[in-house]
Amino acid sequence: MQKYLVAALLVLGTSPTLASEFYVARNPSTKDCKIVKSNPDGTTMTMVGPSSYVTRDDAKAAKEAAPECREAND
Repeated sequence: MQKYLVAALLVLGTSPTLASEFYVARNPSTKDCKIVKSNPDGTTMTMVGPSSYVTRDDAKAAKEAAPECREAND
C-alpha cells in the first residue's frame, strides 16, 4: 500500500513540470519580444505565433524566426 502512495506522490509532484509550456510574447509599447511561461494576456503582452511551445529551445527558435521580433532588433 505504501509503495502505491509513494508512486502517486511522485507522479503528482512531477506532473506540473511535464506540462510546462512556453510562449513568445511581445510588449506592444516597447516592441520587445521575450519567452514567458504564462499565456500572454493580450494587453501588456501579446502572443507571437499561433501556439505555445513544449520546450524553451522551440520557443527560442520561434522567437528568432518571428518577423515582429526581428523588426525590434534591426
